[in-house]
Amino acid sequence: MRTDRPGDRMRPVTLTRDYVMHPEGSVLCEFGNTKVLCNASFSQGVPPFLKDSGRGWVTAEYAMLPRATNTRNQRESKRGKEDGRTMEISRLIGRSLRAAVDFEKLGENTIIIDCDVLQADGGTRTAAITGGFCALYIAAERMVEKGVLAENPVQDFVGAVSIGIVDGQYLLDLQYTEDSAADVDLNLVMKNGADIIEIQGCAEGAAFSRDGLDRMLDLGVRGIENLLAAQKRLLGLA
Repeated sequence: MRTDRPGDRMRPVTLTRDYVMHPEGSVLCEFGNTKVLCNASFSQGVPPFLKDSGRGWVTAEYAMLPRATNTRNQRESKRGKEDGRTMEISRLIGRSLRAAVDFEKLGENTIIIDCDVLQADGGTRTAAITGGFCALYIAAERMVEKGVLAENPVQDFVGAVSIGIVDGQYLLDLQYTEDSAADVDLNLVMKNGADIIEIQGCAEGAAFSRDGLDRMLDLGVRGIENLLAAQKRLLGLA
């Protein structure tokens, strides 16, 4: 049973701007004890498949520090390759953030979002997307200030949150102990709190009904509305 907060309430969310001094955009995103450092780097040029298209590109890389969890994991660079989970989350973050961008306004430039998990307690991918969006927006805004871009190409807001069913309870923003015991685990990514970018959901221990899915989506929308409000406060757009 969840005791620290109601089932429909998120953990405390903290977004810290300019956490690292060198990137064009840097945000530390905290969902409770989960802490993800999101850095956005701007560079001129695009991948070969976009050359001479007049359009830009946004991509992301995700990694977990060796002691982000209660046991030390070997660095993937030491193993010589990324594992499947790392690649899947990197692609999810990239897809999610690209949904917010007008690539013609970005021009033939690239923004890379590096999301490094400093401490993991469930919801690392959703925190990475939420914080990564802020870092992306800040980086683009700074390029406008420098005259490199005519206007900010980030047109929409993107947030993400986890929802699950644990022992029959519908819970928003699962921490690790809840996530590891969930009968159903779902991640929701939305644009502007209205349009769905991606739903990742599966029955870990028991199948769920259509009504159950709707109930989880309602919880997720509520959580994302809170996240978008926090993003706007951070960016001075509230």
